[in-house]
Amino acid sequence: MGVVGAAFSSIFTKLAMAPPLVIAFYRLGFTVLMIAPIALTRGREELRSMGRRDIMLACLSGVLLALHFTAWITSLEYTSIASSTVLVTMQPLFVVLGGYLIFKEKIARTGLVGASLALTGSIIVGVGDFQIGGQAFWGDILAFAGAIFIAGYVLIGRGLRHRLSLFPYIFVVYGASTVTLFLGALLTGLSFFPYPPFTWLWFFLLALVPTIFGHTIFNWALRYVKAAVVSVSILGEPVGATILAYIIFHQVPSPLQLVGGAIIITGLAIFIRAAAEK
Repeated sequence: MGVVGAAFSSIFTKLAMAPPLVIAFYRLGFTVLMIAPIALTRGREELRSMGRRDIMLACLSGVLLALHFTAWITSLEYTSIASSTVLVTMQPLFVVLGGYLIFKEKIARTGLVGASLALTGSIIVGVGDFQIGGQAFWGDILAFAGAIFIAGYVLIGRGLRHRLSLFPYIFVVYGASTVTLFLGALLTGLSFFPYPPFTWLWFFLLALVPTIFGHTIFNWALRYVKAAVVSVSILGEPVGATILAYIIFHQVPSPLQLVGGAIIITGLAIFIRAAAEK
């Protein structure tokens, strides 16, 4: 369900007629409004008892999520949905690398082979888009940056979810992300309204489908299954997004995009499987 929900993220974002920061702000803002009744009733006591360190880490996670959405949504203005979603889902590579550097988790030799394959695939996608035009290549860089930001968000969440229940945790994270995006949009002089009626529908659907039934489900799963299992499942997102982009926007992936994307997904699967077994 999480993968299916996440696959609609790039589609709804592409349909929304608004600047990237504004799209991200309303996506998280509507999400916070949806979960607030549960978080402020069932999770009220836990929110009150949260330690300062946990609150600061959750807020940092929210800032990283805001940076991820800003970089990734902006990338969709420059590169294709296929390239953007494939590159941004390289985040599991950075999650496991972060686990090695921060938590001293060892990486098997086959994992390094998988990492090399994933990086090779990203270069192939980047070269193909650079041949299409410099703007597409810039979009790839933004999507890649989005993968690094979301990796930090996942690494923090992996630690906090063992101590915090789902709704208090995501209420603080999504709330901090919303405030960050609001300030970013305000400082850059963007307008929060008016927008076409259908754009408000896409804002709402972005909150409901890829955030509530995507990100939130992944956050829920982090407490019950290994982070590597969640990361592997996310690899299905670019496949679904590419199919939807072909059906809705008639975006046909180039041969290099298909080859590079397949190599990235294969490399990531090898890398995370090796990390999980280790």
